Parts: sequence; structure tokens; C-alpha cells
Amino acid sequence: MIERIIIAGSGGQGVMLLGKVLAQGAMLEGKQVTWFPAYGPEVRGGTSHCMVTISDTEIGSPYIAKADVLIILNNPSLEKFKSRLKNKGLLIFDSSLGLIKPSKLMEIIQFPFTEIALKLGNIKVANMVALGSYLSARQVIKPAHILEVFQFLAPAGNLKILEINRAALEEGERL
Repeated sequence: MIERIIIAGSGGQGVMLLGKVLAQGAMLEGKQVTWFPAYGPEVRGGTSHCMVTISDTEIGSPYIAKADVLIILNNPSLEKFKSRLKNKGLLIFDSSLGLIKPSKLMEIIQFPFTEIALKLGNIKVANMVALGSYLSARQVIKPAHILEVFQFLAPAGNLKILEINRAALEEGERL
């Protein structure tokens, strides 16, 4: 098994964090992982992205030319990366930005991640709602391992951050 994922959105949407949490969760399951963040001018509000590869065997390169999955959090990222999705790949998209027309070339999962995050009380967890949708759709990593990563990354004593991320992940899984 090998899963190549490109995650993209605006700088500040938690794209890098989503990739890091996903990679660390896969490591907890004993999988081989690469996390390849792309830093540059995009951190000032443009398109930001990272690449995560999860495999049962050794990974030769962290670079992803064609992805099995795209997790897209804004429209400019969709335009930039849609050509990098393999034929019949999975596109997970934040429909708070509008809907994507169905396509025979890809599987599309689209839910209003940003709107759901706002209802949960923190727009910054839209990335974790998207992650929950990915976990449910692909079942490559157990959600329990992602929750372990949340506990590790949360500032000591800040249960509020842990709880809102847990709620966002569960909401995404329910979708």
C-alpha cells in the first residue's frame, strides 16, 4: 500500500499542520512516511502546500508528481493542483467556497469544512474537519492515532485546543 497526498490551501489555514498530524499519525501505526512542506512566498497569504506519502514499504522520494488524494482548502489551490491528481484519484474539497461539478476522472468529496469549523466555534479547525473526512474515506490511519498526535502537539494544560480539534475530526468523519 502506498498513498500519495497533496494538501493545499491559503497560508494560515493550517495546511502544514494537517500534513504533519497525518504523517505523525501514520508513524504511530508503524507505516513509512514522508512529509514534504513547501515554504516560500506563499506563507504570506498565497497558496501553501505540503506532500505526505504513507506506505507499508520504504519510500524513495518525498516529491509527489501525481497524487492519489488532493485535500484542497481554497480555490487557487484547486486550480494549481487539480492536474496533479491521478486518474480516478480522490479530491477532498471545502465546499464553503463553492461546489465542484462531478467528474468521471476523479472521486469528489466536498463538504463545507469552513462553515462546520465556524459552527464548532473556531474557523482554524476547518483543516481538521477535512482530515476527518479523509480518514473516513480512505481508512489508511486509525482516528485514535490522530487523537494521540493531538495530545502530543497540544500545549500543556490547554484542553480547549485538544477538545476543539477532537470535535472537528469527529465531525469530519461523520460527513
